[in-house]
Amino acid sequence: MAAVRDNVFPTRMNLTITKSRLKGAQTGHSLLKRKSEALTTRFRVIVRKIEEAKLKMGKVMQNASFSLAEVAYITGDISYQVRESAKTATFKVSAKQENVSGVLLPAFESDVQSGPGQFELTGLGRGGQQIQKARAVYIKAVETLVELASLQTAFVILDEVIKLTNRRVNAIEYVIIPRIENTISYINSELDEQDREEFYRLKKIQGKKKERAANAQHELSEKAKQAIVDGMLHDNIGEEEPGVRNLLNEQVDEDIIF
Repeated sequence: MAAVRDNVFPTRMNLTITKSRLKGAQTGHSLLKRKSEALTTRFRVIVRKIEEAKLKMGKVMQNASFSLAEVAYITGDISYQVRESAKTATFKVSAKQENVSGVLLPAFESDVQSGPGQFELTGLGRGGQQIQKARAVYIKAVETLVELASLQTAFVILDEVIKLTNRRVNAIEYVIIPRIENTISYINSELDEQDREEFYRLKKIQGKKKERAANAQHELSEKAKQAIVDGMLHDNIGEEEPGVRNLLNEQVDEDIIF
């Protein structure tokens, strides 16, 4: 199977751009890897706290149920008295956000208002102590519920974010970085091939120049030899040989008029 790469033109500019992309991908992979590790660490802490909160919740709800059973046994049904006495909320829940490696996790906090209670006169005739005890136990149970809800919400959000971050880390590590590296290898091989072709072309041009220079030198030497031969022939013609009549050196005859 052929290596997957980007369709780019093999130039040095594209090589520089691709190398910068590889550097950015490696940096992003490192940052996302650290983020995933930090979120995983916080996730494990939350899982441990959820386990402890659920165990605590079981004990608290058990105590609350026993307290309510004691109140019902001593005073009977007091639900109508509670509804009549409840005017304003004494237990409030506030929400805030906590930043964990760029992930905003909601955190719920319980706020119990202090001061004279609204149920101080409830059970004044009988069972007042059990009612106050049941109220304190249920306040503690609600606080545990709020803590558990905060942890469960953070658990769900962290689970989704960790899955998404791990998918991004794997995509960068096994898809993006190998593709960019294959692209860089392709560009380098093409540039090396172009350099070899350019070297061969320059070598052929240099050979042609040397061949032309040698031919020109040979022609010049041949011309020089021919000039020397021509000069020797001219000198031989100009000299008179003994016993041979030279018509060119004789006196010119007078013109004859008819």
